[in-house]
Amino acid sequence: MKPRAPFHNRIVATVFLIFSGLSGLPAMADGLDSLFDDLQTAEPQAAERVERKIWREWSKSGSAAMDLLLKRGRDALDEGETQAAIEHFTALIDHAPDFAEAWNGRATAYFQAGLYGPSVADIAQALRLNPRHFGAMSGFARILEDTGEPDRALQVYRSALAIHPHLSGVSEAVTRLETLAAGQEL
Repeated sequence: MKPRAPFHNRIVATVFLIFSGLSGLPAMADGLDSLFDDLQTAEPQAAERVERKIWREWSKSGSAAMDLLLKRGRDALDEGETQAAIEHFTALIDHAPDFAEAWNGRATAYFQAGLYGPSVADIAQALRLNPRHFGAMSGFARILEDTGEPDRALQVYRSALAIHPHLSGVSEAVTRLETLAAGQEL
């Protein structure tokens, strides 16, 4: 009988399969198509401005109360209050389960708390709701890298770069992992 993989590896593998299935989906019609088009051709400084616009759009839940919960969760993260952030994002998810940014925010909080399993589960939900969420993709890639899955991490980082060619730190991660892979092949 084959030994069972640690719990986090099973979660990562499951989400990877889910994520792999998303790569063939058409982009969501979320009103951001022109910004994503601009992101593809923008120079690095312009890409930063476009990225900020995308994040602003992603941060709009359609409810002032839900936007306030998102802000409180993000503020708690910025202040290092991870448990408070998790609570704010959980409340937001309870009231707005179709708001991808709520799931992404809680995934980030779980990641900062070292809780990779719940983080990956929330990343999967964020990507289900928003398949172009380059932030969730790069977070997932980081978890894959941290849990000893560099080949899968490289694939997900590349997927994030396909959406956002100037995503901060991701080109460097791709170079690092490609170098690692080349060294392993020697």
